[in-house]
Amino acid sequence: MAGGAGLAKRLGTLLSGLLECGAFCGIIFGWASLVFVLKDLGYFEGLCQPSATPSPNVTLGSDCSGQDEQFSLVFTIGSFMNNFMTFPMGVVFDRFGTTAARLIAISLYTGGTLLVAFSTPEMAVLLFPAMSMLSVGGILLILTNMQVGNLFGNYRSIIITLYNGAFDSSSAIFLIVKLLYERGLSLRAMFLFLAACSAWHLLRTLFLMPRTRIPYPLPPDYDYGLQCRGRSRSYRAHKDKRPPGEAGAEETPLEPATARGGDTPGTPFRACACSWLFAWHVAWLSVMQLRHYLFIGTLNPQLEHLARGDHALGKAS
Repeated sequence: MAGGAGLAKRLGTLLSGLLECGAFCGIIFGWASLVFVLKDLGYFEGLCQPSATPSPNVTLGSDCSGQDEQFSLVFTIGSFMNNFMTFPMGVVFDRFGTTAARLIAISLYTGGTLLVAFSTPEMAVLLFPAMSMLSVGGILLILTNMQVGNLFGNYRSIIITLYNGAFDSSSAIFLIVKLLYERGLSLRAMFLFLAACSAWHLLRTLFLMPRTRIPYPLPPDYDYGLQCRGRSRSYRAHKDKRPPGEAGAEETPLEPATARGGDTPGTPFRACACSWLFAWHVAWLSVMQLRHYLFIGTLNPQLEHLARGDHALGKAS
């Protein structure tokens, strides 16, 4: 692997992408923590109804099942958009390249954070488009980051795995929001800060990401990002040089080489999509995703039910 500035730029792209995935892309999966804050602020509180009691001397409680249903609906729509929009966002990425896809993602993400920041209990309906925009913007950001593994040859699979793990770990951001809220920081200030971070996303798009896509295998003298005049050759990403016959497993062609003029046609997409292997994989993944989203969406009302109205115990949970 080449050293010098080329390595420095690749490492900068890698680490900044890891931070981006770990702090922004999958924050919607920390929804259960954010619900505590939204309930405390009174979002959808008008849907709570007084509970019927057997004696007039007993203090009336509140039945907030309607409020819980609205919060569950917000998460359901947001998580649905996270999966449903993956395919069209992938088409945008393939058709228009990295820069266009990331600009769309940044716009969606910024819009979502601003909607949450300026929402109020009276305008709680803004949570529906806000969570959907955060979800779609986040999945598009991680899609554009997956190609960073192509910069590191044999380590590309490790980097893709790291990015996927960081994506899931970003659910902790809403937990941090909850803890900071309990210490006096307002929800609006925290989401305005997240919106301001879009400037960092934009700078990374311009200087540490390609305009189209990062190819694999990486060609010699491959470069990407905007560069200062007079230093256009200072940040070069070189392909690893090895003796013939010593290429790593990642550099092995995915399809066997054929003689010129006798190319064997590859398996058509329709045949792959209609295969039993693909169908069972989709079924398995759908069940796993359903269990995952059902747990996240129902965690908050389950904890409140187990706490039996003890708000101190509910916050500790």
